[in-house]
Amino acid sequence: MPRKTTTSTEVKRRYNDRVYSVVRAELPKDTVSAFKDKCKAAGVSQASVILEAIEAFINDHENGHDTERAK
Repeated sequence: MPRKTTTSTEVKRRYNDRVYSVVRAELPKDTVSAFKDKCKAAGVSQASVILEAIEAFINDHENGHDTERAK
């Protein structure tokens, strides 16, 4: 099996830096643990769930549904 080179890793890192951004949230440990468990059980990535939620939020607010979320 070919050895992974620093060059290919660097190329991937540069691509990811160009295409993606990082969103970070500090959440209660119990919530994060439950989220990770549910994602694993459902066979979905954590990133895909977060992306879907962000896209839904954006779509809701682009279509004039700028309602304040209950806290």
